[in-house]
Amino acid sequence: MRKFITTSVLCCLLYLSGYAQEMVLPLLYNPHQNSLQAPVKFKTTTLSLPFFEDFAQNSPIPDNSRWIDRSVYINNTMAVNPVSRGVATFDALDYRGLPYDSTNPFLLLYADSLTSQPIDLSVYSPADSIYLSFFYQPQGRGFAPETQDSLMLYLKDTADAWIKVWAKEGTSIDSFRQVMIPITDPAFFHGAFQFRFVNIASINLNDDIWNLDYIRLAANRNMYDTAVNDVSTLNQPTSLLNDYTSMPYRQFMANVSGEQSAQHSFTVRNYDGVQRSVVYGYTAREQASNTFLSSSPVSNDNLDPYSYKSYSFGNYSPGFTAPSPYARVVFENKYFVSDPGGTDPKANDTIIYEQVFDNYLAYDDGTAEKSYFLKQGNTLPAKTAIEFHLNQPDTLRGVAIYFGRQVPLALLKFFDIAVYKHITVGSFFDTAIYLQSLNFPGYVDTINHFWVYRFDTAVALPAGTFFLGTIQPAQSGSDSLYFGLDLNRQGGNHLYVNDAGTWQPSIVQGALMIRPLLGQPVIGTNVDEPASNKTLTWNVFPNPAENQVTVTVEGHTSAEFELLDMQGRTLQRSGFVSHRALDISALSPGIYFVRIFADGQVSPPRKIVKL
Repeated sequence: MRKFITTSVLCCLLYLSGYAQEMVLPLLYNPHQNSLQAPVKFKTTTLSLPFFEDFAQNSPIPDNSRWIDRSVYINNTMAVNPVSRGVATFDALDYRGLPYDSTNPFLLLYADSLTSQPIDLSVYSPADSIYLSFFYQPQGRGFAPETQDSLMLYLKDTADAWIKVWAKEGTSIDSFRQVMIPITDPAFFHGAFQFRFVNIASINLNDDIWNLDYIRLAANRNMYDTAVNDVSTLNQPTSLLNDYTSMPYRQFMANVSGEQSAQHSFTVRNYDGVQRSVVYGYTAREQASNTFLSSSPVSNDNLDPYSYKSYSFGNYSPGFTAPSPYARVVFENKYFVSDPGGTDPKANDTIIYEQVFDNYLAYDDGTAEKSYFLKQGNTLPAKTAIEFHLNQPDTLRGVAIYFGRQVPLALLKFFDIAVYKHITVGSFFDTAIYLQSLNFPGYVDTINHFWVYRFDTAVALPAGTFFLGTIQPAQSGSDSLYFGLDLNRQGGNHLYVNDAGTWQPSIVQGALMIRPLLGQPVIGTNVDEPASNKTLTWNVFPNPAENQVTVTVEGHTSAEFELLDMQGRTLQRSGFVSHRALDISALSPGIYFVRIFADGQVSPPRKIVKL
C-alpha cells in the first residue's frame, strides 16, 4: 500500500526533548551471537600453564582452544577503555542472543558462563604460587548490574565440584579493576582443573552487563604481580568519513573533500608500569581487488606507564576507480603498534577498520548497544525522521532497519515508512514525498541483522537533504517500536522526533539504526521461505467492512485463516477450501488482522477495518 502526499516494563532511562518522550532500554537481542543450530558442544583439550586470554579475536564466540562454552559475547564495543582490544560481555542473553526467559522479567537466575578448557595442575602444588588474575568492569556501554546481579568465579576441585572463590555485587560503571586469586587449596591441583565465570541476572531484561578482560593463570606469581606487560591497540579506529559511517562510493566521489575526514586515528595503551618504546603505523588497501591505497612510515614513540595515546594520520586520496557506479568498495585500514624488543602478546598489536562504501547511507557502525523507542500516546502518531544528504541525484529504493528485540516479539506492530523533503522544528509541518503503509517489524537471525523493506515505487531524489523515518499511527493499538541504538556514535545523530504534534531534535546520544537504500533495486527480507517455492496468493474483501469479509486463496486445496486483534490474540481460526466468509458483526469497530496458513507457508498479516 502506498501513496504520495504533501502535508503540513520497565524504562531504564527517560529523556525529554520538548514534549517528546524518548526512551532507552536494554538490548533484548544480539544477532552477532546468534546460531540457528543447537548449542555447539566444544571440543575438550587439556591445557598446560601458563593460560592467557585477552579476547583479541574477530569472532563473537569464545575461542575453543581455551574455552568450552559459548554464551558470552566477544566484542570490542561494549566496554569503556578496556585493558586491550576485545572483551567478554556477560549479559542475560543465551547462545542464540535471545533472553533466557521470555515471560518473567524479574526472574533472577544464573545466566552466562565462561568455562575454561581443563588445565593440568597435577604437576604443581600450592608451593608453586599459582595465581589467577583478571580484569572486570560493570555496565560498560550497557546497563549497570544491580546489587543482586553478581559476577562470580568458580574453581573445579578433584571431586568435580564447583567451588565459589570470588563474587562481586552489581554496581554502576567503573574503570576496569584487577582481581588476584591465589590457588592454594590442594583440592584444585589435579589433571582436569577448570575455572568458570558466571553472572546472575534478570534473565528477561538484559539490564545487567559485566565485561571481562585479560585473564592470566600462571605459576611463580604473587599478589603484587599486577603489572600488565603489554602495549595494545584499544578502541575501534575512527571512520575515514566526516559524518557518515558508510555511503555509496559514487556519492563519496562526488564530494570527496566534503565527505572525507581530515585525518584518521587509532588508540593504543601501555598498561605496564614502565615506559615502553614502540613503533606504529598503518597500511591501507581496497579489499576485493587488493589494490594498494596508502601507508604511513613506521614511526617511533615512547609510551608512559599506564597511558593512552591516539596516533593520527592525514587522510589519503582515494585513487581508486570502482568497477561500476554501484559496486561495493571496502577500504581496509590495518593499524599496528608494537614493542620490537618486548615479549608481550602480539595478537592485540593490530586492529583493522573496514571503511565500507555500499548501497546505503549510515550513521551507525552496525552494532547496537541499547534499544531506543519513542513513547506513543493514544491520540497522536509517533514519528521519527533522520536527516540524510546526497551529493548527486540518486534513487531511493527502500530502507534497512535494525529493530530492537521485544518480548514478546512486536510482529503485529504495524507502522508507516515516510520520506520527507522538509520538516519544521517546533511545528507540526512537514513535507512528505512518499509514504509506504502497513509495514511490520522483522528480526533477522543472520549476519545481515537488518530487516529490508523494498519500496513499492522508487523515489527519485535530487542532490541535497532529505529525511527518512517511521510513523506509528494514532489510535493504532501499536505500542512503541524498539530500534537498535549504536552508542559508539556519540552526538550528531541527525534524529528528529514528533510524538506530541511538533517536531523536536532528539537529545539521545548515539545513532538510530535506520539506513536508506540507494541505487539499484533491492530485495526485501523474506520471513519464511515457502516450502513449495510457490507464492501464496490470497485476498480478503471487502475492506473496510461492517458485518462480513471473505477470504480467498489460490492454488491450494486447503488452507487455514487466523483472525487476530491488535494485541496479536487469536479471535478465530478455521480451515477452508478456496474461500471462506468470516462473520465480524460481533466485533467492536477498529483494526484487526488476517493471515493464512497453507502447505507449510504463513502469509504476512493483512489489516482489515471493522466499521
